[in-house]
Amino acid sequence: MAVPDYQSLMLPLLKVANDGNEHNLRDTIEILAQKLMLSEQDRKELLPSGKQRRFDNRVHWARTYLVKALLLTNTGKSKFRITERGQEAIKSNPTHINVKYLRQFPEFITFVDSKSNGDAETTQEIIEEIRQTPQEILEASYQNLKKNLAMELLERVKNSPPKFFENLVVDLLIAMGYGGSRKDAGQAIGQVGDGGIDGIIKEDKLGLDAIYLQAKRWEGTVARPIVQGFAGALIGRKARKGVFITTSDFSRQAIDYANGIDNLKIILIDGEQLAQLMIEHNVGVAEESRYILKKIDLDYFSEE
Repeated sequence: MAVPDYQSLMLPLLKVANDGNEHNLRDTIEILAQKLMLSEQDRKELLPSGKQRRFDNRVHWARTYLVKALLLTNTGKSKFRITERGQEAIKSNPTHINVKYLRQFPEFITFVDSKSNGDAETTQEIIEEIRQTPQEILEASYQNLKKNLAMELLERVKNSPPKFFENLVVDLLIAMGYGGSRKDAGQAIGQVGDGGIDGIIKEDKLGLDAIYLQAKRWEGTVARPIVQGFAGALIGRKARKGVFITTSDFSRQAIDYANGIDNLKIILIDGEQLAQLMIEHNVGVAEESRYILKKIDLDYFSEE
């Protein structure tokens, strides 16, 4: 089954806590996963940031909302216990517990209404309809903005002169920690042009190894023969590492070929990856706004 939304997890979570004992959140997550018969794939599904499991995040938020409604109470570091109100809620045998259900409790209404500066009634309707946690919404919005930026960035790169693309490759590689100094990398790119090799850069500032480059703006898909030609040029120079950068994409056959070469490592960077790397390493982009998501420092509040 798919990972349940956080509102669907409220009742199962409250039922787990209904034994009156103190519960650890980590253990509760595992108990709920088993009760809901989630597959290993479901358990490993991550948020867009890739930093937290989606199911774990939703259990966290379900617990938070139940605490705000005083159906649960926090008792320590990642620990909680059901309250008398929570037990009464279970005794009423509800078919479900969601945001709409929780609005019968004044403490929860205060919590929800304090999150909005707009119309309270409209806010209520929106929150009741949302199935994603606030963190999921934030991360999804960020990923959408990043995706749109990458598309615009790649379009500009494609429309730029060839020399600009060479300089872009230099700037990106240096930002990623390759190429030695900018002077070293700048001299190395675009100076070879021999047998499918466009440049040779240092792998690190000390120049302990070399990386051979093919960097081309491409209109269509880069097919296997082109990558084979690059590999042949590397073998001819007894090179061990190569990077092929294009503004286009690679065919499945080209990717499989690059991944299957023995004693030779070729990294293929297509247009989409190129744009993402530019964003990640701040090449051709400028920071507009910054939002820092914070959480409670449990160590600070540790009883030990």
